[in-house]
Amino acid sequence: MADFDRSVGTVTIIVQAVGYTTKRLAKLNEGDSILNLAGPLGKPTEFGTPKKASVIGGGVGCAIAYPQAKALYNMGVKTEVIAGFRSKDIVILEDEMKRVCDNLYITTDDGTYGEKGFVTDVLKRLAENDTYDLVIAIGPVPMMKFVSLLTKKYGIKTIVSLNPIMIDGTGMCGGCRVTVGGETKFACVDGPDFDGHKVDFDSLIKRNGFYREEETHACRMGDIYNG
Repeated sequence: MADFDRSVGTVTIIVQAVGYTTKRLAKLNEGDSILNLAGPLGKPTEFGTPKKASVIGGGVGCAIAYPQAKALYNMGVKTEVIAGFRSKDIVILEDEMKRVCDNLYITTDDGTYGEKGFVTDVLKRLAENDTYDLVIAIGPVPMMKFVSLLTKKYGIKTIVSLNPIMIDGTGMCGGCRVTVGGETKFACVDGPDFDGHKVDFDSLIKRNGFYREEETHACRMGDIYNG
């Protein structure tokens, strides 16, 4: 959920069509509907009182990085956004992010847009010449891992928004469990935000791959369903 408008009672949802369900969602047209939308779930982000923050989004994670940056910017925090994508053709929310930050840096893996490289390249360069009170990272797990390793070197408070396998969103199934500071947490009720310096990213990466075979099968079924 990337945005909302209280005056008209709407929410803006960004979906990347990669699997069975998301491909079905991408087929919806204006006037179509879905049965239920549950939320908000989990705990709200606790920013503290930073003076300068860097919000980092990777790919579709920018859909969540954007409202985080918007909230900080509206609080009067000097806010910089670093957004990373594989290539130019999947860059999203560029204009929206420009409006809610002091500086926007875009990177692409293949160099087709913005700076060639990774978000950590930009963060390292900025952190060596400036001081941040807070870094927020949202995106692929490996990206959040390496951002957290980098900020730990500089002693910067880091919040990551985790996206483990999630089923019911109420903490009953246990599917979204993650290890944080040696303790088991459930992302849907204890998170999704956690201290990036305490997350066991390696175990999270392994857990996220548990159902790769089933996901591949479901994706094929989605292709068949969508013609």
